[in-house]
Amino acid sequence: MEGQKPFQLEVVSVRLVRDAPVLSQRKIEKPEDAIAVVGEVLSEMDREVVCVINLKADGTPINCNFVSMGAVNQAMAEPREIFKSAILSNAVSMIMVHNHPSGNLEPSKMDTIMTDRILKLSHMAGIPLVDHVIVGGDNTRYFSFKEKNMMKIPEVVLTQDYRYLDFEDKAMVAETGRSR
Repeated sequence: MEGQKPFQLEVVSVRLVRDAPVLSQRKIEKPEDAIAVVGEVLSEMDREVVCVINLKADGTPINCNFVSMGAVNQAMAEPREIFKSAILSNAVSMIMVHNHPSGNLEPSKMDTIMTDRILKLSHMAGIPLVDHVIVGGDNTRYFSFKEKNMMKIPEVVLTQDYRYLDFEDKAMVAETGRSR
């Protein structure tokens, strides 16, 4: 292979970059506090936006990350995107806030699935999701999963003996919806 350049592997870095401030030092103890921090910005959006507010141990916001900007009636947010800023910020907990431009605050099926997924994963990651708030219209009304008692911390039972791990079957069930 004379005359060919050796293969070069690109080196990349992931950094937390500060944007223009949106947050104050207002502690977030209830949904209204989260709305006071980002609700006005979200209510001005013409499509769904998912935001994560990363919190210190006392509930003071560290930062907020606009994770996903979607369409007029949906926004997709993958866990890796939701957790990225929380991990890089050393957050102790987080709150998800997203908007419904239509003003209808009823969670969609996808909103509920996303909340359940992030609730479970956040518990395992040690950065608990303390609420998921949906704002809409003029920012005066909201839907809080926590206030509706839908934020139950899931019981996670971890296998203690490697002989009982069964990754293959669980992966197949997740993909196909049925076991072997």
